[in-house]
Amino acid sequence: MQKRAGAVKFKGNPFTLVGPELKKGDKAPDFKVANSAASTIGLADTPAKARLFSVVPSLDTPVCSIQTRRFDAAVGELGDKVACYTVSLDLPFAQARFCGDAANPIKNIKTLSDAHNHSFGENYGVVLEGLAVPILTRSIFVVDKAGTLTHVEYVAEVTSEPNYDAALAALKTAAG
Repeated sequence: MQKRAGAVKFKGNPFTLVGPELKKGDKAPDFKVANSAASTIGLADTPAKARLFSVVPSLDTPVCSIQTRRFDAAVGELGDKVACYTVSLDLPFAQARFCGDAANPIKNIKTLSDAHNHSFGENYGVVLEGLAVPILTRSIFVVDKAGTLTHVEYVAEVTSEPNYDAALAALKTAAG
């Protein structure tokens, strides 16, 4: 498996990412992730329309919560022209609890757990190596209806927010 030493920083310290560095124009890799405790899906199981994959280390952290809620609000305006997913290594139970928060529920984003076999993380080059507990690095991938990556962002500092405007612009363009 390819490793990219020093590809991102986590709290100012350089870390290695496991997997390839994807670029705009690449074919979106397949994966197998849990969409519940009882089932898994792959890329082909997502709708053939513009898709945004918002990757976070853990939904229970402040920046990940902000990122998920911000994309949830923004993609709600695009309706059924797009599909949006938050991917993390959180278990499906924790993801469901986060999304079901009565005070601020997540309505427009589905969660996908890569705890199953880390295939999303490894195929998209976002597994952060070197921590006591594995996490995925903060990143954004927009995939068009043909399965091509139209936007890729590996956030340089894991604790920083992504470029929402660039990701949403790419998603709107991919949606047509």
